Amino acid sequence: MSNQVFVTGVGMVPFAKPSMHEPYPQMAKKAVNLALTDAGIAYEQIEQAYVGYVYGDSTAGQRALYEVGMTGIPIVNVNNNCATGSTALFLARQAVASGAAECVLALGFEHMNPGALGTVFTDRPSPFDRFDEATDELVGRREIPLALRYFGGAGFAHMQQYGTRLSTFAKIRAKASRHAANNPLALFRNVVTENDVLNAPILWPGVMTRLMACPPTCGAAAAVLCSEGFAERHGLNRDVRIRAQAMTTDGPATFGADDMREVVGFGMAKAAVQKVYELGGVGPDDIDVVELHDCFAHNELISYEALGLCPEGGAEQFVCDGDNTYGGKVVTNPSGGLLSKGHPLGATGLAQCTELVQQLRGTAGARQVENARLALQHNLGVGGACVVTLYERA
Repeated sequence: MSNQVFVTGVGMVPFAKPSMHEPYPQMAKKAVNLALTDAGIAYEQIEQAYVGYVYGDSTAGQRALYEVGMTGIPIVNVNNNCATGSTALFLARQAVASGAAECVLALGFEHMNPGALGTVFTDRPSPFDRFDEATDELVGRREIPLALRYFGGAGFAHMQQYGTRLSTFAKIRAKASRHAANNPLALFRNVVTENDVLNAPILWPGVMTRLMACPPTCGAAAAVLCSEGFAERHGLNRDVRIRAQAMTTDGPATFGADDMREVVGFGMAKAAVQKVYELGGVGPDDIDVVELHDCFAHNELISYEALGLCPEGGAEQFVCDGDNTYGGKVVTNPSGGLLSKGHPLGATGLAQCTELVQQLRGTAGARQVENARLALQHNLGVGGACVVTLYERA
């Protein structure tokens, strides 16, 4: 796979609370049209499409794209839990890099219901049954919704091993709100303080408050990927290319390490980013801006360490020194992240892509990271999948 892959167009719609959004075909159509307009091409020039969503019936990808056009192209539906959007991006990049296609669309959307995530099909084995068993053994607390037990348990493991304070997770959430205040597409743009976060309703005493968890969200985002030759022939934007990308799934440590951080994907993320750094010929100190999977403030903290942004055990110091924001070592989640921007599962990976492309183009406005040249994306789904992508200003 030697062909260079450029992200020539991106688009997303403002994220919204459940019941306060358009139906998914309309959200998807708007996001695709924004990406096509940004790229400067017509839908008829798209050769393949990969469409990600989690909560939807089969061929919802076709239903969404038929609103844009019915051109007979291959449309592949993708579901990889919270890593769905970046998995669609991964497949689209592979298609272009391999030469199978020259211009490909990646689309993600989600039409979610209010409240905690739950199982849809209860008459068959759950894909999370082994994760649930491990969590029962390591955490207990079955009165707490499962996603909170997963990621709260991972944060609690960090607290137990390194003495990490609850206030550190509150600092991460407050940082997210300051970043989102400059993002017109974010769900929550109100700035909250560390004390606001600590004084929010308690979800798990001593471990988590409500503001440390991302909200259920609806939305859509899309990206147009193309080869260098296609971009040259059509005069398209080649400002941003994908320099390296890796996708990983769970390994033996997920259930064998007796560590909730491994259960929620620490090892997957570490393995994926190591591949990306090797393929890209860079290291964590070279990264200027990161969009990482902060479904909970706890996962942002442990992801700093998984991605090598700080040493293992050094995440609290990293936060307290302000190294995760403007003026620090690397700006993390300038969009506001999942905590403030929102987390429509299928759209999240492509929303991260949209943010980082804008950062590398220098078009991010008030949230612009100065002189951004290399950007890292981390999108994680328990169950499990992790996609890490390295973008470069060409």
